[in-house]
Amino acid sequence: MPTVDDILDHVGEFHLFQKQTFFLLALLSATFTPIYVGIVFLGFAPSHHCRSPGVSELSQRCGWSPAEELNYTVPGLGAADEAFLRQCMQYEVDWNQSTLSCVDPLASLAVNRSHLPLVPCQHGWVYDTRGSSIVTEFNLVCANSWMLDLFQSAVNVGFFVGSMGIGYLADRFGRKSCLLGTILINALSGVLMAIAPTYTWMLLFRLIQGLVSKAGWLIGYILITEFVGLSYRRTVGIFYQVSFTVGLLVLAGVAYALPHWRWLQFAVTLPNFCFLLYYWCIPESPRWLISQNKNAKAMRIIKYIAKKNGKSMPASIQSLRAEEEVGEKLNPSFLDLVRTPQIRKHTLILMYNWFTSSVLYQGLIMHMGLAGDNVYLDFFYSALVEFPAAFIIILTIDRIGRRYPWAVSNMVAGVACLASIFIPEDLQGLRVAVACLGRMGITMAYEMVCLVNAELYPTFIRNLGVMVCSSMCDIGGIFTPFLVYRLTEVWLELPLVVFAVIGLIAGGLVLLLPETKGKALPETIEEAENMQRPRKNKEKVIYLQIKKSDVPLN
Repeated sequence: MPTVDDILDHVGEFHLFQKQTFFLLALLSATFTPIYVGIVFLGFAPSHHCRSPGVSELSQRCGWSPAEELNYTVPGLGAADEAFLRQCMQYEVDWNQSTLSCVDPLASLAVNRSHLPLVPCQHGWVYDTRGSSIVTEFNLVCANSWMLDLFQSAVNVGFFVGSMGIGYLADRFGRKSCLLGTILINALSGVLMAIAPTYTWMLLFRLIQGLVSKAGWLIGYILITEFVGLSYRRTVGIFYQVSFTVGLLVLAGVAYALPHWRWLQFAVTLPNFCFLLYYWCIPESPRWLISQNKNAKAMRIIKYIAKKNGKSMPASIQSLRAEEEVGEKLNPSFLDLVRTPQIRKHTLILMYNWFTSSVLYQGLIMHMGLAGDNVYLDFFYSALVEFPAAFIIILTIDRIGRRYPWAVSNMVAGVACLASIFIPEDLQGLRVAVACLGRMGITMAYEMVCLVNAELYPTFIRNLGVMVCSSMCDIGGIFTPFLVYRLTEVWLELPLVVFAVIGLIAGGLVLLLPETKGKALPETIEEAENMQRPRKNKEKVIYLQIKKSDVPLN
């Protein structure tokens, strides 16, 4: 009885139907970008200082320029190590009193202005920006700056819970219905976030977006890989992630055109309603239907695919079987991921690499938003380098292998972070180039861990292994905002030191994993345990066992 892959050999592994479906799902992948890294623009924190009543009137009466107004009225101005003073503190002065002079208004109150008492901002802040962000609207600065960290962490909490919970629902009730459900909820919560009147409501709707958006992205990934033939599966998976990079470029342009966060949120959310039309464009996965013993429906969809591709179904094919039906079915357990020494080593290294990839990828983007000279151009340039990262992977994984490109990409990211610390600020072009190199390295590492994770586990715990290890990606995303935004208060480059250390460690740990190039996926725990041994020795052992079984028993 043939499998779906056998039939796709006849009706087309990647023809018109698969290309149209890939294009539609790639659009879905691109719209996931604003949720994953939109914090760079939605949560942009411009230069700011305390709002002091009476200052603007005094400035107007004295004819001060904006620079003079800041120099006379804001403490800690010009000192690089006193950012907290100029952003979060103000002089305890009544600026409405008529005795203040225009030349040096504070001279009459104290010989040295450093002796004047300071108090935290009492009347809000003045922001130097042409637009708005959630930071400027809800004053997420100074004592409230942790609320910006919580905003992004809430998204990653949603990613963590939703990808596992909705992933189960997709296996239980079907890919298509769950995909459409996540699209609808994502669109509605995105619109509600754009009109949220308070920070609390905005945080709630962002959490809901996190619950469904990544799960929808993963369902799209699963769908397209289940529609194509075996020989195209890896390439299609990589280019599905490339479409996410296209979304990065579009996001930079849209954010520049719409500098006000509510309009930006509307613009990146409304296209999701169009994806509800996929109800009529994308069928259910025939592989899932077969796994649910719905062979008749699966055959109707496969005949539709054949017709769309201009192919004919072989007359001999009347029924299907699932690939999983072969062999004894085993019940996976979390203990199977750590029970044996080699699989335990694989699990720990993969979990660390998922964590590292998430922290460095999101962290570098967030840090760029804080340290970049032009956030829109820097974001655009760093996104461009993700394209060569994908092509390098395609060119190397079947020629060189997985392990060395993966290790080198982690190390390149770590070294680039370390090098950025020592490049002077006046060499802005070199800083951008090194930052882009680091971004390309971590992008390669992120895509490689997605690929290799499934290749290191035996069949019956493969899905469980990928789910558990990749969950560390979301755990890393929860901690990253606090890591970036709090450490930059100590020293702007301190997050880069942390990124460099964990990136270099990740590269070294990858070298401890076996090479999976040219190896069949392990079917049993014994095969997974023996992956690091030379294939020749394994074949000898199997050969001797076969010969021994041929000896008649007396």
